[in-house]
Amino acid sequence: MDKFEKYFRVFKENYREIPLVPVSDTPFHALVAVMLSARTRDETTAARCRQLFTVASTPEEIANLPVEEIEHLIKPVSFYKAKAVHLERLAQDIAERFQGKVPHTLEELTSLPGVGRKTANIILAREFNIPAIGVDTHVHRIINFLGWVKTKTPEQTETELAKVLPKKYWVDVNTYLVSIGQQYRNNKLLADFLTKNGLVE
Repeated sequence: MDKFEKYFRVFKENYREIPLVPVSDTPFHALVAVMLSARTRDETTAARCRQLFTVASTPEEIANLPVEEIEHLIKPVSFYKAKAVHLERLAQDIAERFQGKVPHTLEELTSLPGVGRKTANIILAREFNIPAIGVDTHVHRIINFLGWVKTKTPEQTETELAKVLPKKYWVDVNTYLVSIGQQYRNNKLLADFLTKNGLVE
């Protein structure tokens, strides 16, 4: 047993479905949901995604919407005006460059408008089961709290965690730790949870 196995067993046992999962039934829907979720509560993002997908569900359909209508459909997600522009261009790119299919390499995903490494890695892991570490604020906080890395930014956490965490866990990191982070939103609650489950003393 490696030193991470117990942690991931506990994370799996305590996983609670995150609000974005029910609206992410295709890789494209998942990509849109993760894009829109930046700086926005997941409950708000999920509600706006449902509204958007009721009107336009495919890259081709969203690409044909006026930006103003996309704005109306996704408001009040944070930075909805900028996200609407990115979303229209993203949909056009996927429809035209990738024949309506979400690409599944880091290079291709990050070539899409509004898609950075974090979003790309989350999609690779969650939608395509490709080993990739998607580091958001929850993952960054918990991994540093556990002492697996000592970093100041999520970008640094991705780099350093990849050096110490076996690849077999990469696909699950974001899914499990976002769920744990949402349940235990400060370090006191997190510490109590970890102690109760024998992960820290």
